[in-house]
Amino acid sequence: MNKQQISFTIEEYNSIADLTEEDAALLTQARRITKDAYAPYSNFQVAAYAKLVNGEMIGGTNQENASYPAGLCAERALMAVAASLYPGIGIDTIAITYNNLNGESNHPISPCGICRQYFTEFQQRTGHTIRIILSGMEGKVQIIKDSFQLLPLVFTSDDMNKKF
Repeated sequence: MNKQQISFTIEEYNSIADLTEEDAALLTQARRITKDAYAPYSNFQVAAYAKLVNGEMIGGTNQENASYPAGLCAERALMAVAASLYPGIGIDTIAITYNNLNGESNHPISPCGICRQYFTEFQQRTGHTIRIILSGMEGKVQIIKDSFQLLPLVFTSDDMNKKF
């Protein structure tokens, strides 16, 4: 039997004030657009704001629907916009934040499993590593250098093409 350990490092900052100017600008924009989320059922507004490899900046917010689970996470909304407007262009850095209208929004949260899978496939098909900034509306900020780290045992198209 062999054992493998899978681990990765998260950079953690006390606040947005500790970030580089570019990272702080992305997170500020993400925080600003949380108000555009359509979240009447959960009151949990999520926003994603990204810089693409070509320098373009785009945003996305969660979009809920009474026909649950027909809603769309902010991260997937953003990736759909990126793929539609800028086909084949990678995401350099994405800032993800949330505003919990029923409670606090003072610590980083992580993307859901579906979004993690989307990140890895988007990264794989564009050939560019996606750097992720996570935070609430205030408080600590976490940075993950590569979206693949969020889903270390990812299932990809490569798995379907392998001959075992």
